[in-house]
Amino acid sequence: MAETASKRLKPTPTIGTHNGHFHADEALAVHILRLLPTYASSPVLRTRDPALLSTCHTVVDVGGEYDPATNRYDHHQRGFTTTFPSRPTKLSSAGLVFLHFGKEVIRRRLGDDVPEDNPDVDLLWRKIYESFVEALDAHDNGISAYDPAALAEAGLTKRFSDGGFSLGAVVGRLNPNWNDPVPDDPVEAQRLEDEKFLAASRRIGEEFDRDLDYYVRAWLPARDVVRRAFDKRADYDPQGRILVFEGPSAPWKDHLYALEDEHGGEKVSYVIYPEKPVPGAKWRVQAVPMSKDSFESRKPLPEAWRGFRDEELDGITGIPGGVFVHAAGFIGGNKTFEGAKEMAIKALEL
Repeated sequence: MAETASKRLKPTPTIGTHNGHFHADEALAVHILRLLPTYASSPVLRTRDPALLSTCHTVVDVGGEYDPATNRYDHHQRGFTTTFPSRPTKLSSAGLVFLHFGKEVIRRRLGDDVPEDNPDVDLLWRKIYESFVEALDAHDNGISAYDPAALAEAGLTKRFSDGGFSLGAVVGRLNPNWNDPVPDDPVEAQRLEDEKFLAASRRIGEEFDRDLDYYVRAWLPARDVVRRAFDKRADYDPQGRILVFEGPSAPWKDHLYALEDEHGGEKVSYVIYPEKPVPGAKWRVQAVPMSKDSFESRKPLPEAWRGFRDEELDGITGIPGGVFVHAAGFIGGNKTFEGAKEMAIKALEL
């Protein structure tokens, strides 16, 4: 059946946001919307004129209104306190758009036949918010990752500059410099500014898409791999303190911590896996960190082993086939699985 005229002529919804200096939150908000068929071809109108914004189908980061029923997603208004479920950080326009549209974006990436109430959709929605979007919400709302007062009270200072390579800074650097020449024609000046904003939206979008694909294609399938290894951990240590991956080492930290919380009992100290998924590969013994991003291990490899290699390491451990133990004790290696297993077992005793 042919399309009706009204359906053929249905206008593409315009996305409105503010002009001037742009930030990562509205740049990402626009990108997330454009991942959906409804907004895939949407033009972006950048203005602070309420009359012009009122003509837009969806408005993000401007307008002083949060109302999903009318597609308004601003967070600057007095009294706004909305947060993502089970998270403390006040939302920015990025978080608001992800809150309302993120599940559909994830569902479509998983496959058109996946319903939105699939548990994996909710799991990924929460994980991607915590791992990516929340940092932008905090940045735009002036919230530090660490409590400044607590840092000052503890006398902690930065050891070095991080170079400003945060997600927010990546977008911020794409703004025009203060002394860049500006065309006399205001229309042309706005066009050039809009081009920079759209480039920023694509840039932060590339990072978001990379994370989205990673969590859908790699992180989620790893859950079953880690669960199988977790269920067999007593085969290597009666207390379950050694986890073995017989194939490629999947992303294991998040899933291991979740399984430990779910099951309780003794926590895993060491993870063993082959360096490469090929016959005859060497094996690694990795100490489980206290938390995913921690450099502190639950039980580092013995201090007496650290910094030694090859035959010298064999003489110290009494285990043949040693390759190395890192000076910090968080990882070591052996030429064989049996050797790596013996290293882990002996390390548990020391």
